[in-house]
Amino acid sequence: MKPADERKTPSRRLRQPETVVLFVVAHQMFAIAADSIQEIRSTDSLAGAANEIEQPELPKVRHTIERGRRTYYVVNAGMHFGLPVTRPALVLILRQLRTAVLIDRIERMADISTVYPLPLAFTGQERSWYRCLAYVDDLVIPVVQPRGFLTAEEVQHLDRATKAAASQRELEGAVQA
Repeated sequence: MKPADERKTPSRRLRQPETVVLFVVAHQMFAIAADSIQEIRSTDSLAGAANEIEQPELPKVRHTIERGRRTYYVVNAGMHFGLPVTRPALVLILRQLRTAVLIDRIERMADISTVYPLPLAFTGQERSWYRCLAYVDDLVIPVVQPRGFLTAEEVQHLDRATKAAASQRELEGAVQA
């Protein structure tokens, strides 16, 4: 058996380097695959387009946005990761998901060629939030799993709640008319 300092952490070389976007939430850096992002917008540009929703069961989702006949649920990344409250400046609209993510800023893009499996210290929800770790410029950065921001069950719950709230507004409008 090899001493601990001679054991190597298992890594997985990627066939081709993967381009990721390095982003920051509450002074913590994360990475997400660049091809999982459809659009990056300033929160100021979405101010009029965002609809507020009340979801006590999912406090990380407070808004929806409409883009091309699709409703996206806006997840506050700070609340999602359990980080201190910040004032997000950007929203990442994710590709092939109905999720948008509020972040503080984008650091830059980078190519990663090797990823490392999550250590056993990552337990519970964290295992669905992150897909692996990457080593970039002397930093170990978690690479987020885009589907980890909202599960399919959470999206279904939000759809039902949003539909019920819209029906309630229509009913109240009909009563007032």
